[in-house]
Amino acid sequence: MGPGLVPDLQLPIFLLALHIYLITISGNLIIFLLVSVDCHLHTPMYFFLANLSILDMSSSTITLYMILVGFVSGSRMVSYGGCISQMYVWASLIGLELLILSAMSYDRYVAICKPLNYNMIMNYRVCGLLASGCWISAFLQSLPHTMVVLKFSCYESIYINHFFCDILPLKYITCSDTRLLDYLILTSVLFHLFFSFPLTFTPYVFIIATILRIPSTIGRRKAFHTCSSHLTVVVLLYVALLCQYLKPGQKNNLDSSKLFSLFNTVAVPMLNPLIYSLKNRDVKVALQRELKKIQKWMLMGTLVLL
Repeated sequence: MGPGLVPDLQLPIFLLALHIYLITISGNLIIFLLVSVDCHLHTPMYFFLANLSILDMSSSTITLYMILVGFVSGSRMVSYGGCISQMYVWASLIGLELLILSAMSYDRYVAICKPLNYNMIMNYRVCGLLASGCWISAFLQSLPHTMVVLKFSCYESIYINHFFCDILPLKYITCSDTRLLDYLILTSVLFHLFFSFPLTFTPYVFIIATILRIPSTIGRRKAFHTCSSHLTVVVLLYVALLCQYLKPGQKNNLDSSKLFSLFNTVAVPMLNPLIYSLKNRDVKVALQRELKKIQKWMLMGTLVLL
């Protein structure tokens, strides 16, 4: 990694990173466990939310966790194999999040616009195929980029101007030809811009049109509030990724792209549980049910010990 930070800032940054990491992991882990153990949440919507929680925990772990380890160990060195692995997994998870968001928007479209056919359309088989397709496609899509980086024969520096191994910092320090990598990055960005984004955004157009026909003002306001929260995250995520990867290939752009990378690695995984799940009434009720069960078990355990 790059040169060390100012010594006086290391402890505050470590505590901030640790705080954010714990919030992210705990929030997403709560969602995943609730969906796993509560039968009332065994629905397509929460199935995809559980997938989103898994990838958010994974993306935070391969970025923030490695930063925390570096602070504790005092070393920000990373092996070549570890760097390439981190780059590949991170790129795959970013693509996976965009695809999962598309699957989630389609699920909401069917639930709101075709409620009578919802159980028939979004059955267990369809949900499993959609989720599997998202995971497989995302990890396959990142393979060509990784293979090209592996063929780089030399680097101008051993320092990476970033807080984790990403594809752009590696591209900027190599002395090998990067034209093929530039083409692959552009292809990936355009794929998600003209395929994943329309698949995510278009269902909300039909959802909003359906919401406008709801006679209840309270019902329309609640539905609009939910949709606006989801769309805000989607739009901000795409804007950050476009600003980060669809820019002129100049090294002086890397410092500004780190700001957008922070949003993707820190803000999105931390906010997703709040926006998509923890504000949901079903999740709140399920959490209360599970907490009551835990209290009951603890009380029974105390009585047995006594």
